[in-house]
Amino acid sequence: MLVATALALGAAVLHAGWNLRIKQSGDRWLALWGLFTAGGLIGLPYAVVATVSGDLGWSAWGWATASGIIHAFYIGRLARTYDIADFSVTYPIARGGGALFAAIGGVLFLSDHLTTVSMIGILTVVGGLVMLAGHVDRDHVWPALVVGLLIGAYTVIDSQGSRSTVGSAYAMAIFVTGGVGTTIQGVYRRRWDEMRASVPTMWRQYVATGLASLVTYWMVLLAVRRAPVGYVTALRESSVVFATFIGWKVLKESSGVRRVVASSTMVAGLVTLVVGH
Repeated sequence: MLVATALALGAAVLHAGWNLRIKQSGDRWLALWGLFTAGGLIGLPYAVVATVSGDLGWSAWGWATASGIIHAFYIGRLARTYDIADFSVTYPIARGGGALFAAIGGVLFLSDHLTTVSMIGILTVVGGLVMLAGHVDRDHVWPALVVGLLIGAYTVIDSQGSRSTVGSAYAMAIFVTGGVGTTIQGVYRRRWDEMRASVPTMWRQYVATGLASLVTYWMVLLAVRRAPVGYVTALRESSVVFATFIGWKVLKESSGVRRVVASSTMVAGLVTLVVGH
C-alpha cells in the first residue's frame, strides 16, 4: 500500500507539473499537440508489439480510437481555457469536474452503482467546485467545465477500453490515436506549417512533456496493481491541490487560500465518493 500511495501521489505531482508547463507555453494548443504526438511516437513501438502478440486487440483499438477523437477536442478546449483563465481555476475545475462526470458516466454506461455515501461525496465535490468558481468570471468557469465533461467522457471510454487489454498497452494506444487525432485537427485548422516549424526548436519540450504524461499514466497503472482502483484515483486527483498551490505561489494568481481550500474540499469529496463505492 505504501508503494501504491507513493506512485499515485507522484503521478499527481507529475501531472500538475506538465500541465503547468503547458500553461506557461506561448502557444498552448501547439504545446499540447507536441505532447501527444511525442507521446504517441514513444508509445507506438510498444503498441505495435502488443497488437502483434494479441495483447492489444481490435476491440481495444476501437475504444482507443474513440478516446483519441475526444482527446483531440479536449486538447483544443484545454488550450483555449488556459488562454483565458487562471491555472488555479482551470485545472481544479477541469480535473475535479472530470472525475465527477466520470462517476456519473460510470453509473449511466458502465453499470456502476452509487451508495448514499457516494452521493455525499458527489455533493461535496460540487460544493468544492461552487466554492472555487464562486468569485470567478462565468466566462472562465464554463470553458473549464466543458473540459471536465470531455475528461469524464474519455475516462469512461478508457475504463471500458482498458478491460480489453493487459498491462500498459492500452495507455500507449491512447497516445497513438490522440496524436493522430490532434494532428488531423491541426491540418484541418491550417496549422501544419506552424506544427512542422515548431519541431526543430520545441522537440525537447515535446519529448519531455510527452514522456512525463506517459510516465504519469504508467505510475497509475502500477499503483492500481498494488491497491484498490478507487484509492489510487482519489490520490491521483489530489493533483488539483498541487495545481492550485502552484498557481498561487508560482504564477502569483489571486485568492490562493480560498482556491486551495476549495480544491481540498473537492479532493475530500472524491475520497468520500471512492470510500462509498
